[in-house]
Amino acid sequence: MTDRRTMLVPDGLAGERVDAAISRLFGLSRSRAADLATDGEVSVNGSTVSKSHRVHAEDLLEVVLPGTEPSVTLEIVAEPVPGMRIVHDDDEIVVVDKPVGVAAHPSLNWTGPNVLSGLKAAGYRISTSGASERQGIVSRLDVGTSGLMVVCKSERAYTVLKRAFKERRVDKTYHALVQGLPDPLVGTIDAPIGRKPGAEFKFAVMDSGKPSVTHYELIEAFRFASLLEVKLETGRTHQIRVHMAAIKHPCVGDPLYGADPNLARRLGLERQWLHAMALGFEHPGSGEWVTFESSYPADLDEALERLAAAH
Repeated sequence: MTDRRTMLVPDGLAGERVDAAISRLFGLSRSRAADLATDGEVSVNGSTVSKSHRVHAEDLLEVVLPGTEPSVTLEIVAEPVPGMRIVHDDDEIVVVDKPVGVAAHPSLNWTGPNVLSGLKAAGYRISTSGASERQGIVSRLDVGTSGLMVVCKSERAYTVLKRAFKERRVDKTYHALVQGLPDPLVGTIDAPIGRKPGAEFKFAVMDSGKPSVTHYELIEAFRFASLLEVKLETGRTHQIRVHMAAIKHPCVGDPLYGADPNLARRLGLERQWLHAMALGFEHPGSGEWVTFESSYPADLDEALERLAAAH
């Protein structure tokens, strides 16, 4: 859970950087306050700000703090992850093709396998940057989404790629099977996303949410659904799932966001049809642009075959 707090900036902190103000007002370390700002969890007068933003007296400062759930230290325990494929490995990064049913890292609400535990079991050394339970993680995939993820092995790589993701200098391409036929066939969804009130694990388009931009283009239309190529400018939790549901075309197999469970059953799906197909960025070591690609896993291929046969 999270704890959202607001406070007016007093005269004595006017002109301070926002991370310093957070540290003073909420009793956090300066580095933790800076991390919250970097992760987009800090806003001033309703707008998300960076850690170097200067505050003024009477500014309304809003911070999403870690929840007050049990203070459990989450350890990365070596645990093999069947089906997790190493796509690329060098001194700076490791790129993995994550299977469905695998989390990016340990969490209080997840007892299944995770990418970091799988890498540790395979003998990989990961960057120590970031929170202890998600060291080296600069972006995540949902448990129910398969595909490409990059994990940093060096501290330098973590710093460089964390900034690249924040500044939207990473090319993230997904394929999504959605219900119906979107109109227009090529479009952009620019709608802020926030945590849905009263629903701990669900998000929604809302005015108070964080800026979120999704581009999509039709690849193939079927009788009951459409296969889309989706590119993300931002990386909000559940972004594609929320945006597709918002335009009344939820991802097939995603009942949390309004998908028809009968269609999923007919297609043999037990999760949302969503796959991280390609990932491109400037390599943190060489500076060269690198691109990695993944193919559909068996369950998603099977669903497409069943759809094609229904024509």
